[in-house]
Amino acid sequence: MILRRTAGRKVAGSVAALAAASLVLTSCSQAEDAATSATDAASSAVATTTAEVVALTVEDNYGTHTLNAPFERVAVTDNRSFEILSQWGVNIVAAPVPLVPKTLRDKINEDTVEANLGTHKEPDLEALVAADPDIVINGQRFERYQEDMQTLVGKDIPVLDFEPRDGEDLPSELIRQTLALGTIFNHEDDAQALVDDFNKALERAKAAYDPSKTIMAVNTSGGEIGYIAPGKGRFFGPFFDMLGWKPSLEVAGGTNNHEGDDISVEAIAQSNPDWIFIMDRDGAIGAKDGVLHGEALIKDNAALQNVTAVKQGNVVAAPEDTYTNENIITYTEVLNAIADAFESAK
Repeated sequence: MILRRTAGRKVAGSVAALAAASLVLTSCSQAEDAATSATDAASSAVATTTAEVVALTVEDNYGTHTLNAPFERVAVTDNRSFEILSQWGVNIVAAPVPLVPKTLRDKINEDTVEANLGTHKEPDLEALVAADPDIVINGQRFERYQEDMQTLVGKDIPVLDFEPRDGEDLPSELIRQTLALGTIFNHEDDAQALVDDFNKALERAKAAYDPSKTIMAVNTSGGEIGYIAPGKGRFFGPFFDMLGWKPSLEVAGGTNNHEGDDISVEAIAQSNPDWIFIMDRDGAIGAKDGVLHGEALIKDNAALQNVTAVKQGNVVAAPEDTYTNENIITYTEVLNAIADAFESAK
């Protein structure tokens, strides 16, 4: 029995030794496999990362740029871009928060961005540098700081500007900007959808307009009514060319003043427009307490009560945030609203 036990122990020991050796070999093999897998995974990750980098060629107002997409840290100072990029879920790390359209402040605010760049009157460009963006979409109110921003972020960080250019057709310029943003942020289909919607709304508004009807466009600001010059004035100015509108009044020396040009309500009344279109600046930046603005400023004005547009209810206001949100989506909404109004009046 003892010999058997001893033999048994020797056999058991041998089995244990073999098992231990096998375990060691298995562990080594597993370790090697794990190391190989880790190496393969790392190689795959590098390959994937490399594959995801896409070289793009984009032309903005300053020339042609070669970009390496995707972009993860996007700074935006252009009011025409906020809604588009927000709709696409683009991560915005820096923005002039006080200038963000109020309809977007639940998405773009001091809690969602890392750097508040202030306003165009008192910009905090050092905050832009601290946000470490990999691209900057500049334009509109911040155009004057283009060179300053490029110098601060460095030549390797693109600072792009797609602001509609003077002398160019506005619809084409809005489309140019939208398609460029779609290319940069890999939302080509979404950008094309916005363009298609815009073109449809534009054609619809053109078809609905009766060319015998006269148009007056105004800007309400600080309780005052400003004249929006056909072809030149803020927002509604280009609509005269876009839709072939016949102005009820043409004032020499019209400008694109952000509050509109000076005009008396008597001059508006004498021109007797069939339609009045309003961009309410107060609606976007906040009206003073007790001050009438927008449609109320027109409809409640005693001097305008006998104007055809007021008597027939042909007064149309753009969305309240238009003054700070003049992008292709806003233009599409307004064009459709214009078409609705013209069609219902026929």
